[in-house]
Amino acid sequence: MNPKDDLEDEKPLDPATEKVRRKMVRLLAVSIGVMMVGLMAVLGAIVYKFNDSGRKAAVREAGSAPLPYENLEGRIDLPDRAEIVSASLDADRVLLQIRLPDGASSLLVYSLERNRIIARVAID
Repeated sequence: MNPKDDLEDEKPLDPATEKVRRKMVRLLAVSIGVMMVGLMAVLGAIVYKFNDSGRKAAVREAGSAPLPYENLEGRIDLPDRAEIVSASLDADRVLLQIRLPDGASSLLVYSLERNRIIARVAID
């Protein structure tokens, strides 16, 4: 006998086995469908996050509205021999961290709009 004869002589399955086979095929189809829906949801979330972060970056690059004043000049009077450790800007306020001659640190909040120091915080 050759293998071709075996294929031609294949007998149909009994009804109980055929019923189990159909259930297995249906389960396979449902599982593949669920996996495809999950994969599409993950890809959709990735595309959404990618586009959303791009939009946020464009807003950050554009910056906020310009300040209502131009060519501002001012003066901040610091204690004698005080050193500026760091500075940061937020809208119309400047935060200065300074080191005093005795080694203590302090924070100063300077308002560009009011042209004066609006807060002092000692750091112990």
